[in-house]
Amino acid sequence: MITELRAQNFKSWQDTSTLQFAPLTGLFGANSSGKTSILQVLLMLKQTVEQPSDWNKPLYFGDEGSLVNLGNFNDVIHKHKLDLSLDISVSWKSSTVADINKHIKSYNLNLDTLSPSQRYRDRSEEISFSTNIFRGAVNNFHYKTDLYRFEGQQPELFRCYGLRTARTEIRDIFSRFEEAFEGLFSRIFYLGPLREYPRRHYPWKGDHPENIGRYGEKTIAAMLSGRIRRLSIDEQIPKWLQQLELIDSYDVRPLSDTDGKYECLVKQYKGGPEVQLIDIGFGVSQVLPVLILCYYAPEGSILILEQPEAHLHPKAQTELADVLIDAVTNRNIQIILESHSEYLLSRLQRRIAEKEIASVDTALYFCEINDGTSEIERLDVDEYGNIRNWPQDFFGDVTGELIKKTKVEMQQRKVMS
Repeated sequence: MITELRAQNFKSWQDTSTLQFAPLTGLFGANSSGKTSILQVLLMLKQTVEQPSDWNKPLYFGDEGSLVNLGNFNDVIHKHKLDLSLDISVSWKSSTVADINKHIKSYNLNLDTLSPSQRYRDRSEEISFSTNIFRGAVNNFHYKTDLYRFEGQQPELFRCYGLRTARTEIRDIFSRFEEAFEGLFSRIFYLGPLREYPRRHYPWKGDHPENIGRYGEKTIAAMLSGRIRRLSIDEQIPKWLQQLELIDSYDVRPLSDTDGKYECLVKQYKGGPEVQLIDIGFGVSQVLPVLILCYYAPEGSILILEQPEAHLHPKAQTELADVLIDAVTNRNIQIILESHSEYLLSRLQRRIAEKEIASVDTALYFCEINDGTSEIERLDVDEYGNIRNWPQDFFGDVTGELIKKTKVEMQQRKVMS
C-alpha cells in the first residue's frame, strides 16, 4: 500500500507537501485544480517501470499509447521554468522491504539533464524513494550502509530508481530494492475518466487479461476470464448493479461456437426483455468497468480511478461509495480516486459515522489553484464523518444560488402584485 507521496515542481504543483495516503484516498476540487496531476505522478512512475529492459532514461513521460502522455520535461516542469528541478518521493508498506532497510541507510545523488537523484531512508516496514530531475551533469555521489562506505564513485544509473555497479554486495542490495519498487508499480491498475463506448459484439479468445485497460476496453474479457477462474465477479457485479438501480441482471453469451465473439445482454427490470448493453442508458457501460476492476484486480492491488461516478445519476453515485468501501475492506484493495461527486463523498461520511470504514482508513483532500499554482488541504474528518474544515464553495455555492433565486422570486411577486 502506498503511504506517502510528494511531488515538487510537477505541472501546476510547486509542492504538494507530503500527502498521507490511506486504503481509500480521495481527491476533490474544481476542474484543473491539480487533482489529476497527482495521479499522473504515479502513472508516470508505473510506465517508467514497465518500459522494455533496454530502456534506460530516468523517466518515461509517455506517448499516445501509454497510460499518460506528459510530453517532455519542458512540459511537466512547473510553469515551464527550466531552472527548477523535478522532485518526487513515494513511500509504501511491504512485507519484502524489512531486509532491505537493514542495509540501506541513505543514497543521495545530484544529477542533471533528466538524470535521477535518489534517496532511500531507513523506515520500519516501509521503504522510501525520491528522484530529482535537473539540467546538467553528475555533481556528486554518496552511498552509505552499515557495512560499506565509498564516495566519489559513479555507478551506472538505471532509470530513476536503481544503479548498476560491479560491487556484488551493493548490487545485491539494490537489486532487491529495484524488485520491490517494480513490484509496487506492477500492482497498480488504472481506469481513466473516459470509458469505451459499448459495443454489440465483444471478442474473446479465452485469454486472461492482466487488467481491463485504461478505457475499460477489456471489461467483458475480464468478466469472462473471471467466470472461468471462479472469481466473485458473477456474484458481486449483479448485486451492485441492482443496488445502484441501473439494471436487474445481465448475461454474456457467445454468438457462435467458432468466431470468439460475445454479446452482453441485460434486463433493465425483473421479468423484462433482454436487450444489448449498447441499447440501454450510457451510465451502465461507464460504471461496469469500475465494478469489474474492483473484483477482478488481485487482492493487494492499488486502483487509480478517475471520476468513477461519470455518467451516473446522484443515487447511483451515492451507492458507488459502498462498492469502493467493500473492495477496500473485504479485498485488501487500496483505492486512489479523483472525483467531483458530493453524493459519493456524503455516503463516505455516513459510512464513517456508521463504522463501516474507519476515518483513519480514509484520506480525503481538497485541491484548488491560485495564480497557476495548485494547493491542497486534507479534509479533517472526525469519527462521526463530519468535515471540520469544509472548504468554501466546496461543491459550488448552492446556498448562494438559493438566496439569489429567492430574491428574484420576491421581486417578481412584488411586480405582479
